[in-house]
Amino acid sequence: MPRKKRQRRLLAPPSVKGFSVFGPKNRAQQVVLFFEEYEAIKLLDYDNLTQEEAAVCMDVSRPTLTRIYESARNKVAQAMVEGKDLIIRGGNFQFDENWYCCKSCKAKFNMAKAGENCPVCNSNEIESLNDFYKKSN
Repeated sequence: MPRKKRQRRLLAPPSVKGFSVFGPKNRAQQVVLFFEEYEAIKLLDYDNLTQEEAAVCMDVSRPTLTRIYESARNKVAQAMVEGKDLIIRGGNFQFDENWYCCKSCKAKFNMAKAGENCPVCNSNEIESLNDFYKKSN
């Protein structure tokens, strides 16, 4: 019997919820990219980390990171070739820090302690993204 999967560590939530196709698309289907797959692409392709460095950031082994990255690349390719929307959600993850979103200005930020106001608009209507993303899994 395989052991339970460790939660993958994410440094920050994605700045977008997904991508939509421009032009003709297959509206009936979407491709779901898990948060840990998004993080693997971000660390390897955007931040240009080595696989060893990215694996340490995500708190997984290098072979596990390779599997996550390969799955992510396949999903992105499928969305592009088949004209499907790419939605980022779900997966087995935890954020490295507590992240919040302001309901007024939609800014995302991390704070040392809960109960503080938004640093952008000073609103007190903030919600924990850690809790929000866990509920939507």
